[in-house]
Amino acid sequence: MRHQLSFACEGAALAATLDEAPGTTGLLIVSGGNEVRSGAHRGMAMLAQRVAAAGHPVFRFDRRGIGDSEGTNGGYTSSGADIAAAVSAFRDAAPQVTQIVAFGNCDAASALLLHQPLALDALILANPWTYEDGDEEADEPALPPASAIRARYLARLKDPKSLLRLLKGEIDIGKLFRGLSALKQAPQPPAPDSLADQLDGMIAELPCPATILLATGDRTAQAFMDALAPSLAYLEANPSTVRIAKLASPSHSFAGGDADWLFERILEGLT
Repeated sequence: MRHQLSFACEGAALAATLDEAPGTTGLLIVSGGNEVRSGAHRGMAMLAQRVAAAGHPVFRFDRRGIGDSEGTNGGYTSSGADIAAAVSAFRDAAPQVTQIVAFGNCDAASALLLHQPLALDALILANPWTYEDGDEEADEPALPPASAIRARYLARLKDPKSLLRLLKGEIDIGKLFRGLSALKQAPQPPAPDSLADQLDGMIAELPCPATILLATGDRTAQAFMDALAPSLAYLEANPSTVRIAKLASPSHSFAGGDADWLFERILEGLT
């Protein structure tokens, strides 16, 4: 059964939804961007319903200033108090829960890392956001990660139509050379104190197990993989409490058929 409720966070009333289930391990869904708790096209609401049907209670909420919640929207970097209050409210609403696993996609995944320590037993982090604030507003759009450029140009080289367009002069040569030059750049460690550097440090010091889910065709995931390449390579070669799972998909939110893969990974993280 699904219930609507509210809880307090620093003087503001936050809206939440609980999908009841008898299990003692619950899932806390933290919304990314400025999405309400139902998610894009009700994706998080449908995910919550499936997880609850599998026996795990699920708690979703709108952070301050979003959806039905009061307060000022301070973005993911200011959401630590919201998440902590949601954890407490989840335990109050579902007293049988002894363990809470938190799931976040995009900047919600980054928020779960940045705001440690939190009273959580495990994390499921999908396509973590590593772009600095304002990147998307720059006069000159940032180049995609080198891995994305490489995949794109390899695909074009295999496509006779793209080669024909090049011969006809329909492709911007300057843009082509700009893109190809990026392929020569060796992966660089995150700049000190950058968001990627902070996330890298948090992953290395996590107090609980974590699963990192990456849609390898998604630009946000590609940027994360490029920025933290040495650390991720080490984690994949040396299994630890941080596990990495990859899906060959461009879907940032694991939409369509990818929803089944996401659901399966979340169930693994809950058991």
